[in-house]
Amino acid sequence: MEGTKPVNKKLGAALSGGAVLVLALSGCSSGDDGNEKLDAWAKQVCDAVKPQAQKIEAANSAIQKETSDNSAPADVQKTDAAAFQNMSDAYKAIGTAVSSAGAPDVENGDKKQKDAVTELNGIATQYASLKKQVDELDTKDQAKFADGLKDIATALDKLSQSGNDALKTLEEGDVGKAMAKQESCQNASTGATAAAG
Repeated sequence: MEGTKPVNKKLGAALSGGAVLVLALSGCSSGDDGNEKLDAWAKQVCDAVKPQAQKIEAANSAIQKETSDNSAPADVQKTDAAAFQNMSDAYKAIGTAVSSAGAPDVENGDKKQKDAVTELNGIATQYASLKKQVDELDTKDQAKFADGLKDIATALDKLSQSGNDALKTLEEGDVGKAMAKQESCQNASTGATAAAG
């Protein structure tokens, strides 16, 4: 019975949308007005984001790989649970990085930073809850397992489409320009078409 295969593919597709959230942190534009404080802030954040972006990409790849062949439900469960946990940890770490960098030296920097941290922590929590859902799936019943995966894919789809507004707001204007100058942010985005900038 092949019940989980199309669902796994859907899960993989939904996940690739999730990677966009991090890549939002690595917009590509050029030249700010040489604000050293802002450049230092951007460097701190970008350097912290890069390994987390790689972790998220690796988690995405693991799920994509597990979904591409006829994997046993128990293997899919194990891979997905580990990937969701890694994503949750990565978003939490990015939130911590943005938080500890302090407010960027721009108008409303404090609010923009706080909103982005709240959003990142929210995303981390949602991935943690997806991990819990995967852990609770019944791997012995293929049909039930496929249904459970469907629900997770739907939740994931919503998650990948929702909420990186605060991140976008944080990166508007000079903040985005300062981040685009950082090598670590430029490299973070290479996984998703080397940013059109």
